[in-house]
Amino acid sequence: MKSPRALSLAVCFFAFVNVTPGLAAGAIAVDDEEGMKAGEVGYGTATGYSTREAAGAAALQNCKDEGNTNCKVVVRFDTCGAYAGSADYFGIGWGKSEKAAQSAALDQCGNKSCKIVVSDCE
Repeated sequence: MKSPRALSLAVCFFAFVNVTPGLAAGAIAVDDEEGMKAGEVGYGTATGYSTREAAGAAALQNCKDEGNTNCKVVVRFDTCGAYAGSADYFGIGWGKSEKAAQSAALDQCGNKSCKIVVSDCE
């Protein structure tokens, strides 16, 4: 038979594991068209969901709730995600930090006129 102390340590361990950050997902949805400037892009974000798919659905709904009509989920992430754009280019990125996600989005956007439209972290 296990001792009460061992059992309580096991319960504490599993409680800690279940609330540890990094076990949730986030997503970004945007309403962007060619010719739009970065500041004109509509978007919605969602974090804290159990799956990337659930986060994507929530981000899509948040984007629509902001009055945008052509929202699309562009990035799903476990830690941080970002979307960069200009009138003719866009890029997405994700990473272990917001700065890393933004850098990846700007790199993928590939044009000096690109700016971060939105970024978020879990």
